[in-house]
Amino acid sequence: MRLSNRNRTPLYSFIYSLAGIVFILGLIGYILEINTVDVLGKKSWILLFIPFLSFLLLYMFGKPIFEYDSDGEALNFRNNHILYVFSQKNAKDEFPKYKLIKYNLVNFLIFKRLYIYVSSKKNHVIVLKYDITYLRRNELKDLIFSLNKVVKNNKEIYQDDNRD
Repeated sequence: MRLSNRNRTPLYSFIYSLAGIVFILGLIGYILEINTVDVLGKKSWILLFIPFLSFLLLYMFGKPIFEYDSDGEALNFRNNHILYVFSQKNAKDEFPKYKLIKYNLVNFLIFKRLYIYVSSKKNHVIVLKYDITYLRRNELKDLIFSLNKVVKNNKEIYQDDNRD
């Protein structure tokens, strides 16, 4: 199964551009407020706080582009950011399906994270983290269905191996 929200990249670019424009306008308004206008008085910090809060929320939402592919013998996960500044922490992971132990979906108030638990060669567990806030409800259901299917298949194979 393939899942991607890359087709909504223009929408996310627009949202980030709009936040940048609001931040620049807030900065210009703050400078004008301090130097010439003085309408808000001591509350002129609001002109910087609201755009800063919008950038903070966008940063907390995480990377907007999520891709998942479970076709074949491997699972592929990609989590990318559309801004170059934040693109250093892009996640791209590929591993065989049989290494998937379990997954955990964490749903905070306004953002969601996917934690994937993968076994390594030395019987250690590696935790991979992905931002899935920008996935729609039906995409999230499809992702959970596919991961449940892989985990269930792995448990059956593991139980069959222990019986022999």
